[in-house]
Amino acid sequence: MQNPVSKGPPPPPGSSQNRPLALRFISGKYQGGEFPLVPGKEIHIGRSNDLDMVLAEDMVSRKHARIAFQGDDIFIEDLASTNGTFVNGEKIKRSKLREGDRVLIGTSILKVVISESVRRTSEEQARRDMEIVAAHRRTSQVRSMSGSIEEIPLPDLLQLLGTSKKSGVLVIRTEEDVIGRIYMRKGLVYFASINDMDEIHPFKSVFRMLSWTNGLFDLEPPDERTFANPLDMPVQGVLMEGMRQMDELNQIKERLPRLTSRLHMAMPLQPALRDLKPQELDILQLVHNFGYFEQVLNQSPSSDLDTAQAILKLIDNGYLRVD
Repeated sequence: MQNPVSKGPPPPPGSSQNRPLALRFISGKYQGGEFPLVPGKEIHIGRSNDLDMVLAEDMVSRKHARIAFQGDDIFIEDLASTNGTFVNGEKIKRSKLREGDRVLIGTSILKVVISESVRRTSEEQARRDMEIVAAHRRTSQVRSMSGSIEEIPLPDLLQLLGTSKKSGVLVIRTEEDVIGRIYMRKGLVYFASINDMDEIHPFKSVFRMLSWTNGLFDLEPPDERTFANPLDMPVQGVLMEGMRQMDELNQIKERLPRLTSRLHMAMPLQPALRDLKPQELDILQLVHNFGYFEQVLNQSPSSDLDTAQAILKLIDNGYLRVD
């Protein structure tokens, strides 16, 4: 009886061993295309027509980046390009690639994916497919950077835009026909709005958008208007504060009224108004003026988190009731 042959440990995460990997374009003029990552084969990326992966756009250098295998590992190297190569929002000189990583070159965002079609697709066929995709998108008048926030979540997308110092208006359209706009200037978040509603502070607009999980995005040309209450904040600061507020809102969301709930002051009012802080008195006035929870959130100058916490306190202490 022969001894069973040991198969050894499974390949580590990010290894290409027995896993057909590809670079899938999830944004940009080649969105929807794939380029196979063939073990042992180098891929040279740039604007020059004699390279393996040709990205014909102004922000891509003639010889921009190189992908090479080292054993079972895959590495990408920037070739001193003008606008840089980014992996998961970080500008790199050389970086290991793993499944799920996102690479930004010019306005194209590529994701490392497992793809069975790789086994059937040659590099030459992949190049032809990319040219067909690009030609279709030109005739469809698609923006230079577009995609789905299901493929690339908004926080990740903002980090890429911030690190690469992009300018433009990031427009997100959800399945519920809500339209959000984030105005980027040289990588900074300058302003934000939802459905062009002036009453919602830009801080609240961008923080709300960070929680969106569906929708399509386009990066439109820069808008040089001057806005009231500009943010002019680094993306990292916006993300850190936005995630903090989201986490704390998630902890209390089960206790909050529905957005369509009507709030009103308890009558007769038993607790004394003098015991309230100025912000809580302001919330009571907003409830009197607008009634509905969603309207109070929109009109409040405080963050959604601070407003929601104040409303819960007013309900718990007998100042407000919910219909």
